[in-house]
Amino acid sequence: MNLHEYQSKKIFADYGITIPRGIPADSPDAAVAAANELGGDLWVVKAQAHTGGRGKAGGVKLAKSMDEVREFAAEMLGMTLVTYQTGPEGLPVNIVYIEEGSQIDREIYLSMLVDREESRISFIASAAGGMDIEKVAVETPELIFSVAIGPDAGLQDYQARQLAFGLELDKRQMRQFGDLVHKLYQIYLDTDASLIEVNPLITNTDGDIIALDGKINIDGSALFRQKEIVMLRDPTQEDEAERKAAEHDLNYVSLDGNIACMVNGAGLAMATMDLIKLHGGEPANFLDVGGGATAERVAAAFKLILSNENVAAILVNIFGGIVRCDLIAEGIISAVKEVGVSVPVVVRLEGTNVNKGRELLANSGLDIISADDLTDAAKKAVASAA
Repeated sequence: MNLHEYQSKKIFADYGITIPRGIPADSPDAAVAAANELGGDLWVVKAQAHTGGRGKAGGVKLAKSMDEVREFAAEMLGMTLVTYQTGPEGLPVNIVYIEEGSQIDREIYLSMLVDREESRISFIASAAGGMDIEKVAVETPELIFSVAIGPDAGLQDYQARQLAFGLELDKRQMRQFGDLVHKLYQIYLDTDASLIEVNPLITNTDGDIIALDGKINIDGSALFRQKEIVMLRDPTQEDEAERKAAEHDLNYVSLDGNIACMVNGAGLAMATMDLIKLHGGEPANFLDVGGGATAERVAAAFKLILSNENVAAILVNIFGGIVRCDLIAEGIISAVKEVGVSVPVVVRLEGTNVNKGRELLANSGLDIISADDLTDAAKKAVASAA
């Protein structure tokens, strides 16, 4: 689950991290009211969407008058923001964040994530922060460095100093930075974060360190113990099909192909997609119905995958271990009848009561294509979708 910038910065502020003052707004009038409340003569109008690269896509603008605040807010609200991260479909902008202007001296990159090579939480930092950090990562990766945190000892002061030295901060800034990274580390632990990113973290012309941006992603598997954070969820920023899948405890990811997959087990789902690719097809989705698949869940899965207008065939690949194949077959038959499936359906069943399951499918009177094994299923699905 991702948070908007203004939500992330609220958490930063709650932990005592210095941020510019800002107020979210959902209308041009509210944006002007926010700018008036903040005061000053320079404001930043920021589109709130779950993506990076907002500045280059026109989602961050400097306003030097109330008229410009209103103009920029009106332009952004209701727009579809397209960045290199969103793809061509983009994301809707329903909120803008009005922030006081900052006098920037330096821009620094700082983030925290789980480093799978180290099997630890790591800080990633670079003195070359800002909008071009992706370019830095590709062209001058030596400017980016990391510090891994031991889970038993936690973040140590010497590691904070190591980061500060790498960023070439002065003595006064090093103290501020040390305080900042300790607070970020605590936020990471307390919120079950999977990513915290501050880009840019700036030093201003007074020499102070300020979190000019903020991004927090929360581990979805830990949301059950993050009740307050769940309340911050913005469903407009999520793939609609993936959101509906979560409501039925289905693991779903949209893809670009035309062969829909419905499989029980993540590993089996990956193998299924690999075989579709091997035999010349393109999967339309990853869909794991789980080990406890029921007729209701299977019906929900069919409705979900058929909501994709590109689907030309469906491949159902079920290994009946925990769930019997005859029960799965009954669920498939019920779902096909209920949903009114109009594309070819290829079914491969294996496991407990497989013969009974295949018999039910054969006698269903429905146009369901049975497959003997996974390779046979993939070939038939590819041929059906052609």
